[in-house]
Amino acid sequence: MVKRLLLILVVVFGLAVVPLVAQSSNDECINKSVEEKVTCYEAKLQENRGQQKTLASTIAYLDNRIALTQSQIAKTENDIKILEEEIATLGVKINRLDVSLDEISNLLIARIGESYKRSLFSPHYNLLAVGGLTDYLERNQYLKIAQQNDRKVLLELQGARDTTQLQKDLKEQKQLELEELTLQLANQNRDLAQQKSSKGDLLAQTKNDERVYQQLLATARAEYQAIQAIVALKGQETEVRHVSEGEKIATVIQGASCNSTGTHVHFIISENGVSKNPFSYLSSNISYTNYSGGDAFNPSGSWRWPIEPHIRFNQGYGVTWFVQTYGWYPFHNGIDITSESSNDIKAVKAGTLYNGSYSGSGGCTLPYVRVDHDENNLDTFYLHVFSS
Repeated sequence: MVKRLLLILVVVFGLAVVPLVAQSSNDECINKSVEEKVTCYEAKLQENRGQQKTLASTIAYLDNRIALTQSQIAKTENDIKILEEEIATLGVKINRLDVSLDEISNLLIARIGESYKRSLFSPHYNLLAVGGLTDYLERNQYLKIAQQNDRKVLLELQGARDTTQLQKDLKEQKQLELEELTLQLANQNRDLAQQKSSKGDLLAQTKNDERVYQQLLATARAEYQAIQAIVALKGQETEVRHVSEGEKIATVIQGASCNSTGTHVHFIISENGVSKNPFSYLSSNISYTNYSGGDAFNPSGSWRWPIEPHIRFNQGYGVTWFVQTYGWYPFHNGIDITSESSNDIKAVKAGTLYNGSYSGSGGCTLPYVRVDHDENNLDTFYLHVFSS
């Protein structure tokens, strides 16, 4: 459903052509701590979401997204620093404990061995070997006390070893957390670059002109209304024929068309007029490149894809990045994809093929095809295409 021009605007976020809100002296979040900044910018985004009705308000919203990501990066970097210090400290403690415990163990083993040797001699021999009964009794009492103390030290030593193992486990856990944070930081830096790039694209495409922005907004809303009507079977349709799975049913329109300024197919799965997540049905065995700006590409089904790989993924299903950022419509009821090798559209399942079109408020006619599946209550829609 994302048009080429809209895709350029939303695949990634924005270039620093306009000063960031986070750098403004009027920004109430700027002087807060790292953690407070994250909370502050999240609250501002939540408050302003859906209010992107003008170019200025959209740029302000994007600025807040950039400022939020920068704050998240700062927090992640701080968390990484703390973890690295904790891991280093644990490493030193563990090394010292290992050395100390080894030394104590060796001394204790030697002493216990000596005590064991003494216990092998008969009491008569021990009595004769010392200066008398009193000396013998004192030495025997000392030996018992030493043995009791050795047992106590053994228990304490085992407890110390258990503590050391706990610290080693804690160190491993923190190392895993560090790996996760490092990956998170890389993703955040990627998102920040995308956000800055997209902001720059938006300003370049609109030339900072409110009139151009309003045209884009009107196009997006007109397409949303048209697609909702098509899924509700309000389009003008003609039955064509029965088609098999994998049979060519249409061709992607190249370039601009109704409600689209660029080549792509908007693929929808519907059950009794209610859209379903295509990724729940489409196979994961596919090559693709994600140009969506952050939407998840997570197919988990077994269906063939309607286009040939390699696939360019432009927008996902649901409350997508585009929906959250621009607020031009509330929900994306399909996925936007383009093949980098073929313009052919193929049926994902066998069923009855219909050619359709819908003329909405945008003043143009949006073409599509629909397949009413044989085996279930599902329909698949393929928009921005010529019928075969």
